[in-house]
Amino acid sequence: MLSTKESLKDIQAGVVVFLVAVPLCLGIALAQNAPPFSGIISGIIGGSIVMLISGAKYSISGPTAGMTAIMISSIKELGNFEMVLTAICIAGLFQILFGILKVGIIGYYFPSSVIKGMLSAIGIILIIKQIPHLIGYDVDPEGNMSFFQDDGKNSFSELIHMVNYFTLGPAIISAISIIILLFWNSDYIKPGSRLSFVPSALIIVAAGLLLNKLFQLVFPSLLIHQNHLVSIPTIKSANDLLGSLIFPDLSALNNIRTYSIGFTIAIVVSLESLLSIDATDKLKKESTPTPTNRELIAQGVGNLTCGLVGGVPITSAIIRSSANINAGATSKLSGYIHGALLFASILLFPDLLTSIPNASLAVILLFTGYKLTRIGLFKSMYAIGQKQFVPFITTIAVMLLTNMLIGIICGLAAALLYIIRDLMKIPVKKSSTEIEGTTHTLITFPENVSFINKGALLKMLNTVPYNSSLILDGVNIKSIDYDVLETIMIYKQEAVKNGIKIQLINIQEIDLHIIRK
Repeated sequence: MLSTKESLKDIQAGVVVFLVAVPLCLGIALAQNAPPFSGIISGIIGGSIVMLISGAKYSISGPTAGMTAIMISSIKELGNFEMVLTAICIAGLFQILFGILKVGIIGYYFPSSVIKGMLSAIGIILIIKQIPHLIGYDVDPEGNMSFFQDDGKNSFSELIHMVNYFTLGPAIISAISIIILLFWNSDYIKPGSRLSFVPSALIIVAAGLLLNKLFQLVFPSLLIHQNHLVSIPTIKSANDLLGSLIFPDLSALNNIRTYSIGFTIAIVVSLESLLSIDATDKLKKESTPTPTNRELIAQGVGNLTCGLVGGVPITSAIIRSSANINAGATSKLSGYIHGALLFASILLFPDLLTSIPNASLAVILLFTGYKLTRIGLFKSMYAIGQKQFVPFITTIAVMLLTNMLIGIICGLAAALLYIIRDLMKIPVKKSSTEIEGTTHTLITFPENVSFINKGALLKMLNTVPYNSSLILDGVNIKSIDYDVLETIMIYKQEAVKNGIKIQLINIQEIDLHIIRK
């Protein structure tokens, strides 16, 4: 049972996540060439159905930028959004199957350095992407996290290009919003006071609304027009809501490509969810990890529902989850509140939402990005050593220039190189002595002998002189690759021809004739 204080914190966090989710849901849907309302639908499903089934307390699900390229290519390949909805339903079924088969265990094998790199990269990208919105340059939709953009520019060149579109009204609102944010998160607001329970994000949005109203009345030249305000579909009744839903075209089931696209979506959203869940657990410093198989089932049910009612694919979303944690969430209640507010917003106060300046929401997301990529994290990762820092910085650099999945793969590759290097340091040892004119060589093996040791072993074997004695001592061996065993057996056959007497101790002999059949 939650205390009143905990409930208030969850309400506060739910409001913050709602304000973060609105532009992301709309912007990501637009970036994916899907109807804007599809993003809102997915956000509502993530904050209700997925939240109900998931075992994660702090993770918030919704549409994410990682699916943008796949959605664009899928719509182009299948012909329309309705057919892709069928593929999303199939993806949801695959995810449920993954959870039942306990595939989620792979979520426990991502190196901490790579996860921290992913979080920092998302934070940096989020900051870079918000800067144009701060001065009223809203060409790139919120939620588009890709480096290369449709207009031929990239994240960095956009920062230079935006200067030509500087708009004073949004810039003033951004500056005042940043001041409010710094004040609200300083010692001026005492923890436990009434003001401390009012989310700074809510104050920023209210300030943006009031300032724009002031511009309209007193400084019309500064007025922020609709193209710089939040834009959502207008839903005035239950019939409008039902009319806005899009249903899957089941004729797509006759196309084999629908199944391969569904499987591809399932793989990508599952991997992104597992990464996000792991990252969320690390942000919250949870001692008990989130059950990953249950999470895959929850995400699968969510995506199946999205496909049935016209939503874009959803995953556990690190931006929303980190905003939830930073806002002080204590339970799932914050996620439910965010979902309920998304639903209520399109029915009860759409006009209010469409009056919010994009600049106000950009400041909230800017702060979320800062929380993810503080300089102290870079210092601590560097201090730990290059084994942690190189995969960390590799993940960041590649994500900045490509996307999250490629960044994660490159970060994992960097971490793997250090693992291989360490394995190679576990030596196969060789010693030799001369007794009565005959050379006696002893080669000893470590506990785990893998293909990585094969090169060093071959080099040692090739230096054993003819007409000598060789002992291969495997007393310490607990596991040995077949590659190495085959190398030893081949050498043993040749050794007889060269007058080398070879003795194997605790090394399993294999029949080369059977292997080569």
